[in-house]
Amino acid sequence: MRRPTRRAIAAQDSQMLDRQAQFRLAADAVTAALVGIPEVAAVALIGSVARPLWREVPRFQPFRYWDVPVWHECKDVDLAVWLNRLDRLQTLNRARSMALHRLFAEKQIGVAHHQVEIFILQGEANAYRGRLCSFSQCPKGKRECLVPGCGQDLFLQQHAGFTFWPDALAPDRILHLYDRRRGILRRASETPAAGEDD
Repeated sequence: MRRPTRRAIAAQDSQMLDRQAQFRLAADAVTAALVGIPEVAAVALIGSVARPLWREVPRFQPFRYWDVPVWHECKDVDLAVWLNRLDRLQTLNRARSMALHRLFAEKQIGVAHHQVEIFILQGEANAYRGRLCSFSQCPKGKRECLVPGCGQDLFLQQHAGFTFWPDALAPDRILHLYDRRRGILRRASETPAAGEDD
């Protein structure tokens, strides 16, 4: 297996930045759809899509074989969504799916609905309630539905052993996109996709 050239490394870096930019467009599309739902109090982009990428040795070849770091690969979009109530989560599920369908129709950017993780929070204490389920019915009868507490509120999914860490909402790790009192605060896609070397 040949060692990656500088050109190959640059191309891979560019691909990772393009992926981050596309995921930011998806975050904007889903946020725009959630704005119309009365119980949505705020939306923020968190996770790797929200901040500058860092260098790491990826899971794929030939970069892994040669221990060549490239920009981090964003695997999904993580949105923190603050809700005033939990009894209409299927409405959020539909809004997410329709927004991503429109994004593909209008810009040919394909992001699957399960690639946009919605972390449900409540109150000023940022109490984590669970994730918005991506299944079309609740319960669906899948293994994931057997986790204790999953579906107690319909379409509110729980994950065994998962802890939502408060530092996910740290100022350097979050892009606030929407607040019910102030409206749209920013568009994630207006923040240039970027990497940050150590």
